[in-house]
Amino acid sequence: MKSSIVLTCTAIAILLLVSPAGLAAQEPSPAHPRYLVFELGTLGGTGSGASAINDRGWVMGAANLSGDTTEHAALWIYGKTHDLGTLGGPNSAVPWPSVKNNHGIIVGVSDTADDNPLHEIWSCALAFFPSASGKNCRGFVWKDGKMRGLPTLGGYNGVATGVNNRGQIVGWAETTFHDPTCTSPQVLQFLGVIYGPGRNRVQALPPFGADQDSAATAINDQGQVVGISGQCSNAVGGLSAHHAVLWENGVPTDIGNFGGTAWNTPTAINNRGEVVGFSDFPGDSATLRNYHAFLWTRNGGIKDLGTLPGDKRSIAWGINDKGQIVGQSSGGPNGSHAVIWENGVPVDLNSRVPSGSPTLVYANDIDDSGTVVGGASDPTTGDSPGFAAVPVFGIDDRPPGND
Repeated sequence: MKSSIVLTCTAIAILLLVSPAGLAAQEPSPAHPRYLVFELGTLGGTGSGASAINDRGWVMGAANLSGDTTEHAALWIYGKTHDLGTLGGPNSAVPWPSVKNNHGIIVGVSDTADDNPLHEIWSCALAFFPSASGKNCRGFVWKDGKMRGLPTLGGYNGVATGVNNRGQIVGWAETTFHDPTCTSPQVLQFLGVIYGPGRNRVQALPPFGADQDSAATAINDQGQVVGISGQCSNAVGGLSAHHAVLWENGVPTDIGNFGGTAWNTPTAINNRGEVVGFSDFPGDSATLRNYHAFLWTRNGGIKDLGTLPGDKRSIAWGINDKGQIVGQSSGGPNGSHAVIWENGVPVDLNSRVPSGSPTLVYANDIDDSGTVVGGASDPTTGDSPGFAAVPVFGIDDRPPGND
């Protein structure tokens, strides 16, 4: 029997983008589609990861170089893996899902060629890169094949996490203040920032209440910004994320949490003002994480999205303008699995893909066509490729594994 597959424009772009990891047909439902899985290439190493997808079908993230000790920011489009380069140092990445500009602008973080004089490890080495280089790292903006660094607030390091269709970029950057709430080797305070619109405009985003530090993680086309507020700590989550906040016109509002003191982190905001992320429960600490994924809306407040059965933790990484949410569930006997929330219930994406597909470990983003991107593990090769999972409708009812 012949399969009939209906694909959106983005899905067609994805089909041109990568190689299929198996196309066995399965019976779909319009409300609960199956997915065709495509592995993303690397830059010579054995691993890559997709962090973001815009509505042009551009997939962005990072790919390992040969030896897997360094990685570069990567763009997957038109069947190729494009190396976006660095700001002079060994590593770069597009680390967050909020890279939603449809006009060719990509943002992320990169090592520079300069050694850090304070010997800080900073956010990039601890969270985004496979190895610590000892170099300063800076937020970058990439357009038309060129990468340029973004300014800090006087310190040495910075990160860019998101960009909207107005050209506004968000992230966080160090000041010159030696912050007593920092944990060695971190020394300098950092604050959330908005760059633009316009090349030379930089606005610091204040912490909430008596907090000392802040970081912006995402921005929508209305200019609403979400992020974290707390102590300096080691500049990576933990007590830096004491409060989950929404900035509107530069003013922070605490959007709530599940009662924990750390890891209260918004990760994405869509153009309807809906926010997703993860939040700790009571009994946590900077090193003891017990977070669940959340959805926050202005009318409904913060809602626990739960985990897959048997798991202890979950994270919601991405949300599209239709309200579809993706992320990961972990802490159980089966490790981490990519999930999509359907009617508020987490569903293992691995249950919706053809047999022979790689294991989908985390889902970082979803576009308005429903295409999901993230990271996978391929048991046949031992590699850890990024993936794009394209929803498909209208496939006939042949049993899984028959093509």
